[in-house]
Amino acid sequence: MLTIWGRKTSSNVQALMWCVGELDLPYQRHDVGHRFGGLDTEAFAALNPNRTIPVLQDGEAAPIWETGAILRYLAARYGDDAFWPADPVQRAEIDKWAEWAKLNIAMGFTVPIFWHVVRTAPDQRDAKAIRHAIESLEQNLIIAEAQLAAQPFLAGQTFSLADIQLGHILFRYYDIDIDRRALPALSAYYDRMTQRPAYQEHVMISYEELRVV
Repeated sequence: MLTIWGRKTSSNVQALMWCVGELDLPYQRHDVGHRFGGLDTEAFAALNPNRTIPVLQDGEAAPIWETGAILRYLAARYGDDAFWPADPVQRAEIDKWAEWAKLNIAMGFTVPIFWHVVRTAPDQRDAKAIRHAIESLEQNLIIAEAQLAAQPFLAGQTFSLADIQLGHILFRYYDIDIDRRALPALSAYYDRMTQRPAYQEHVMISYEELRVV
């Protein structure tokens, strides 16, 4: 049994939970962070001295923190060869795109765009900075667009860990009130992700509790 600490409205927790759902793993999740609090307790610090979410514990094993490390652990232990290949060359192909998506898409969207559009009061938003962040993000999304125009998934012909790292951001990217560049292959890819039950359950959820008005 997996034990997970982290509120469901955290995008990092959503990436983890989507992975858990795709792998059909039993779990218990505890709401921690934001309005739930709990990050400043000594009990949570014993799980993760950084006091950040998510944290995962698999049975009696030591807790794991950092989303990328958690995802790779789950993929290696529970994923099939398409999701996380045993062959190191094939695995590296997926891992490089997963890391790319984390560093360039997730980090390029969450704080500079989502936080400034949703989690910042309207009278405090910097429209110029937001537009610059969107343009910067879209330069990287163009790279994903080229990949997805040539193949159905980010790293190849099958769904993999790379799609978790890219796809979990796209619900909010397409849902928030911003102007977006036309990227037809990416849009079609997102539409395919929305048909996945685990994506619907763990990613396509309201973030209204995070909104500052």
